[in-house]
Order: sequence, then C-alpha cells, then structure tokens
Amino acid sequence: MTSSQLHTVLTLSAQQAQQYFIKGNYSQAANYYEQAIKTEPEVKSHYWNLGLMLLLQEQEPEAQLTWMMAMAEGEPEQVELWTVELIQILQIEAERREMLTEYTIAWAIRQHIREIAPTKVNNLLHLCELAINLETFTGDELTSLGVIELLNSEKTVDIQLLLQVLEKFLNYAPLHPSVPDFVEACLSHIREPKSLINILIPATVKIAHSMWQPKLAASLLELVLRIEPENIIILRRLADFYLKACDYSQGINIAKQCYSLSNTLLDKLFTKHLLIRALMEAPAYWEEACEVFKQQENLFNVLLEEHPNNLEAGKVLYLFNANSFAPYFQDSLKKNRQIQNKIAHLCQINVQEYANEQVERYQQRTLKERIGKLKIGYLSYCLSRHSVGWLSRWLIQHHNREQFESYGYFINYKHVNDHLQEWYIQQFDKVYKGGIYSEDIAEQIYKDEIDILIDLDSITLDITCEIMALKPAPVQVTWLGWDASGIPAIDYFIADPYVLPESAQEYYTEKIWRLPQTYIAVDGFEVAVPTVRRNDLDIPSDAVVYLSAQRGYKRHPDTARLQMKIIKEVPNSYFLIKGLANAEGVQRFFMDLAEEEGVECDRLRFLPLDPSESIHRANLTIADVVLDTYPYNGATTTLETLWMGIPLVTRVGEQFAARNSYTMMINAGITEGIAWTDEEYVEWGIRLGKDETLRQQIAWKLKQSRKTAPLWNGKQFTREMEKAYEQMWQIYISS
Repeated sequence: MTSSQLHTVLTLSAQQAQQYFIKGNYSQAANYYEQAIKTEPEVKSHYWNLGLMLLLQEQEPEAQLTWMMAMAEGEPEQVELWTVELIQILQIEAERREMLTEYTIAWAIRQHIREIAPTKVNNLLHLCELAINLETFTGDELTSLGVIELLNSEKTVDIQLLLQVLEKFLNYAPLHPSVPDFVEACLSHIREPKSLINILIPATVKIAHSMWQPKLAASLLELVLRIEPENIIILRRLADFYLKACDYSQGINIAKQCYSLSNTLLDKLFTKHLLIRALMEAPAYWEEACEVFKQQENLFNVLLEEHPNNLEAGKVLYLFNANSFAPYFQDSLKKNRQIQNKIAHLCQINVQEYANEQVERYQQRTLKERIGKLKIGYLSYCLSRHSVGWLSRWLIQHHNREQFESYGYFINYKHVNDHLQEWYIQQFDKVYKGGIYSEDIAEQIYKDEIDILIDLDSITLDITCEIMALKPAPVQVTWLGWDASGIPAIDYFIADPYVLPESAQEYYTEKIWRLPQTYIAVDGFEVAVPTVRRNDLDIPSDAVVYLSAQRGYKRHPDTARLQMKIIKEVPNSYFLIKGLANAEGVQRFFMDLAEEEGVECDRLRFLPLDPSESIHRANLTIADVVLDTYPYNGATTTLETLWMGIPLVTRVGEQFAARNSYTMMINAGITEGIAWTDEEYVEWGIRLGKDETLRQQIAWKLKQSRKTAPLWNGKQFTREMEKAYEQMWQIYISS
C-alpha cells in the first residue's frame, strides 16, 4: 500500500469514527480509532480520541491506560505537548456536552481534565458550575479543589466564566461561609467593576432582605468598595444594609458619605431620604433629621418644577418612596398629599415612558365581563412575618372560594423558614414567587388575567409602586400597608368612616372607597406565655405601668415630651419603652427628656425586643396603660393592645397615619383615651393612670368587644371587602 493510499484509509477511518461518535455509537467509533492506531501508531490524536470513546462508555481505567501508553515513551517536552493536545480534545467535548445540557457527562470529562491538570483554574470553575447545575454543589468545592487559592495566585482566568460561576454560586448557596472569600478572590481579576456590581447588588439585596442576613450583605459590598470606593449605588445599598442590621452609626456615616458624593438633584434627594431614615432610627438625632427633612422638601420643590420625563428606570424606583417619611414629621394632610401625589404622577409618567411597549400592551386588553369567578391578585413583599402579613391573613382565609379566585404575588420571596409565608402559599389558589424585577411580576399578573389587583405595600416598597404604575390589571386598589401612594394608575384606596376625615377626597387622586365600618379586622392574635414580669424590672406590684412599644421612626419628640408630662403627674408610675431602634440612642433621648420635664430617670425602663410576636403580645399585659405615638400612630401594636384588653391613649390628627388608632378604638367600642389635642392626650394619660376603676371598666369592655365588635370580625370584614370588589368590577365593565 502506498503512502497516499494509507493516508486515504486513515482519513476515511477518522471520518467514520467521527460519524459514529456524533451518533453516540462510541464502541464502533472506538473500533475505527483502534484500526487507525495499528496503521499509524505515531499519530497521538488517535489515542486521545480512543480514550475519549472509552471514557464515554464508562470504561475509565481503559481510557486512562490508553492515554498513559501513548505518553509512556515520550520525552518530557513531548509529554507536555501531548498533554495539552489531550486536554484540548477533552475540553472541546466537555463544552459540547455543556451546550447540550448533558451536565453529568461534562462533569465526568472535566474530572479527568482535573486529574491530568489539577491546577487548571478555568476547568475547576467549570466543575463548580456543573455541580451547581447538577444541584450537587456544596460550596466546599471552592476550597477543596483549591479554586480560591488558585484565584489569589493565578494571573490568567476566564473573566466571563468567573463572573458566571460567582452569579450562580450566589443564587445557589448565598449564605455559604466561603462566599466572602470567593468574592474577594474575584476582585483582582475584574477589569470592569460594573460587571461585578451588577451581580452583587441583586444578590446582596436577596441576602439582606429575603434571607435576613444584612451583615453578610454589607460585608460583601464592603469588598466591592475596594475597587469602586465612591460608587453611590453601592454606598446607598450599604447604608441600607447597615440600618437593617441595626448598626445605625455606620448607616448614618455611610449615608452622609453618599450625600457628599451626590452631584445630581435626584441623587441628592435619594441620599437625603436615606439619611433621614438613618437618623430617625436613633431618636437622639431627631433635630438633625428634621433639618434634613426640610432640605429634602426644598429639593422636591425644585424637582417638581423641572418635571423631568426622561429619568432612568433605577432613578424612578428610588423616587417612588423618597417622601415616605413626611407623615412621621408632620400631621399635614393637604401638604403631605400634594407633594406625594405630584411625585407619584411624575414617576408614573417616567415609568410609562421607559416601559412604553409593556404599558401599551396592557392598555389594549379587551374589556369583557368576567364569566365565572373574579380573579383577585394580592401583591406584596410583606406576606410573611410582618405587620401586613399578620393583619391581612383573615381576608385571605375567609375569602368566598366559590365566587373569587385569589392569587398571591410575592415580591422578593423570602428564602428562609417563615411559617406565615408558608401559610399564605397554601391559602392562595395560585402563587407567584417573584424576585425584585417589576416587569417580570407585572407580566405574570397580566398573563394571569387578574381582574382586581390589591397593593398591600403602597410606597413602602418602590418595586410595588413600579408594578402598579405599569397597570397590569384593569382595576387596581391600595389597602392596608400605608397611606395611598398617589399613583394615577391606582383606582381606589380602601378606608372607612373614621381613618380619614370627610374632606379627605379633595387631597387624593385615588377614589377613597369607604367600607361601612372598618378598613381592617382580625379574628384575634396568637398569644404565648409572658416572659417579662414586674419584679424582673424592679417595679413594685402596686405601681402604675405605662408602655410605649414602637420603632424609632414614630418617636416624635413633641409626643415623647407629652408622655413625660403624664409620668410626672402620676405618682408611683413607671414608663416602659420598647421598640426597634438604636438602644443607646433611645435611652439617651428619653433620659434627656425626663430630666427636662423633671421626671426621675429611675422611673424609665428600656426593654429589648421579644423573640417572637406571640411573646411580645403576652408581655404587653405588664402595662396598665399604653401610650400611642403621634403624628404617626401605631397600627398592629394598637390592634394587639386592644386585643389584650389594655387601655390606650391616642392623639387623633387629620392624616391617615394619625387616625389609625382612632378608627380601631371606635370599631372596638371604646372612646375612653381618644384625644383630639395635646392637652387631652395628657389629660387622658393622667386620668387612666390614676383611675384604676376606669382602667378595669375599659379592660372589661375590650374583652366583651371580642364577641360583637367589627374590629374582631374578620369574616364580616371579608364579606364587605368582597362586596366592594364586585361593585368596583361592575363600575369598570360599565364604564
């Protein structure tokens, strides 16, 4: 046989082997490669391919022996070259299998590459990615395979692959102990920080808010600050995480740093909002918070005069809730609503500009009368162990399943053990476990053909606002979570005869839909065994105990001063202060006020948060009288106080936030303790402290109210809400 004939035979053998290989007939392909080796043993690629065919037939020892025999007689330089060739062939096949999503085979091939070249970091990264795809990844592989160590020393790394693995790792096992080390190891390889930031921002938001690990989220962003120390987006998120972790001093420092770096009007607005939040969490900074709030109001006026309609999506998101602290500072229905409505209108214009195609598609929905059950969608990030989650469950539980289909849309679904979230998942007819992307959630609402969408968050969450502004449902309603948002795409705001004054409609863009009795009702609360007793706090058994249990936002100095006046006038009285805020700052705040009002500081007691909601409710019974906050009343705390039969003193204002306790007391059949002026607030506080008989009468009335009061009748409330839904739908289809 001539050399040209031999070459033709080998070419045909290789071609036939390749054809059988593609068809998956590895044994036949192996036969052809064996023939090629016999004919031309010096061509090493035949050995590499033969070994691969054996490997694909799960004959791993035979494959390894084939490769070893081929390299046995080579010089070191030749072996090195042949090893590169072998790895290249294996790598090509691994990549092909990955494209075909045949991850198990790709993983097996890459394990052999690892045995041949154990320090090839890109292959190790591929192995980690494949393990994640196969759901066998533990996170320990990053150290056991030496990935982190190699990243810290290796110069050449596939950056795209590295970022891909990081993103998948953060999605798959974000709380694994090796996450910070892996992120840190990535830093030296990143040439464009934006690519890393785009991965870490959503991941850390999930870690902080869905997994309740804000300290870990903050530590990851601190790492990124090494390469982008003046990135406002990172600093803004970082301040948020520190505040969520109750590290208020650090949150304040970073918020101020963020503001110093802000150049645009919008950035200044956003960072002012962040700084207000940080300062309000620690009441000792209230005066500074008031000053920053005034500065923010001035910035709002400038923005509203400019009325820009080409804002970036991310900027609009931040703007939605930038005015959310106004009701904590001032009880001014007209002023607060006017600013809020203008901001919401501006935001919606911009949303409908940058999401124009999506909005137009939703607007083109066919108007039709619903045949069958009305579809009611509930949208919130609070359908879990949150005040909104505790209070809205009775409506969901008592829904008439024969007339309504209920859909739950979870924003930033929490990946933690939350029994209330799990309860909701079981209650809804259909559930969507959403993330933090508005367009995805809105699209699902639209596809589900929801008739009436209920917003439970209002401006407490910007994502909810953006979804509502997209108008994915024909009828949209705000209920429970906060005052109305002012977004023009929202049709109705649920209220009752008391929670808003009669003239309120003048200041709302939404139609105020007043239910006949109450805008909220519960069948009750779970109550555990008390863990706090008077003797534990060194309080005499015959003392009069006042309690305020609110977070720092609500502790307006003017109201706190009124509370001190009450304590001063009631002999043998003590004031218990509990809430989520800076402990040291809260104590200094109240101690200073006590000294100013002539109250002995040893009459104050500061309580930590309770381990659970049911224990918190049980511990409320240590109080003889609860003193409400103003201009932002309690809501859940008020309901809990009334359910436990404890007298309450509240100051009624004109805005929604200043009338919550008022409507709840009226709907529980109680008027004792309702004050319309500061003077009445103090008078009621003193009277209830001194008159034990009156306290007992109120406690008895509250216990009796459980049997008949609208506030404690979740089923009746649900029927009233359902009647409202039907009327809203009739108005829509008749328009």
